[in-house]
Amino acid sequence: MSKPKVLATTIVSALIGLFFVFCLGWAIMDHYGKGTSDMEVIEETPIKNDLPEDFTVVAIGDSLTRGTGDETGKGYVGLVVEDLKSQYNRKPIIHNLGINGQVSKELVQQVKQPEVKRQIQAADVILVTIGGNDLFQKGQTLLEYDREATSVSQKNFLGNLHQIFKDINKVNDSATILLLGLYNPFIDLDKDFDTNRIVRDWNNETAEVVAHYENAIFVPTFDLFQLSVNEFLYSDNFHPNKKGYRLIADRVAPLIKWEDVER
Repeated sequence: MSKPKVLATTIVSALIGLFFVFCLGWAIMDHYGKGTSDMEVIEETPIKNDLPEDFTVVAIGDSLTRGTGDETGKGYVGLVVEDLKSQYNRKPIIHNLGINGQVSKELVQQVKQPEVKRQIQAADVILVTIGGNDLFQKGQTLLEYDREATSVSQKNFLGNLHQIFKDINKVNDSATILLLGLYNPFIDLDKDFDTNRIVRDWNNETAEVVAHYENAIFVPTFDLFQLSVNEFLYSDNFHPNKKGYRLIADRVAPLIKWEDVER
């Protein structure tokens, strides 16, 4: 090969080499440059983890809603609110309208009250405990069990529950309603376990009613107390103690999801 050809070949090879070096350098700068830029964007736009300022929880029902048996007074409602605050860095607005000793027919009347309707209308989540007083009747169901009377009580309760859900949805059909099922505080006192069967049947029928409403969720609690009920009951052997309410709150709080928060 002549010297001019060798020289030309060498120059072309050198230029090609410089071109590849330039492209490699450009690719490296582009890759790492973009990486740095993306990291900066992520730092400037943190993941949203706050509740809306007006996120509202309304609690209605009986003494479990009030938190009777918890010496701190929080009950499961207060614990759920604390859990939401911990998770989303803002405490929700809470209206606890529970009434000790309330039965379902009384709750039917309560949700019709103008002020209660106003608070329900503003709610994002509605927590409900009702039915324990309808069924247990201060322990008389265990002491003087009457199958026919219990059946009548159950039928009336289910009718009342339908009415409660309908009235809630008339003023607010977007709020998520969480209805707690019943546990059996009398497991250790009932050697034949008749109350277990009664409570399970009551819960099953209640869940069937809840299933009719798209925005409602049935939250079981029976299993939480089943194996060691006395460990989680207050001294009255009926209401949960602080530990019992903690069990309930741990089941309820995770059901309040971003769909509720962002509604």
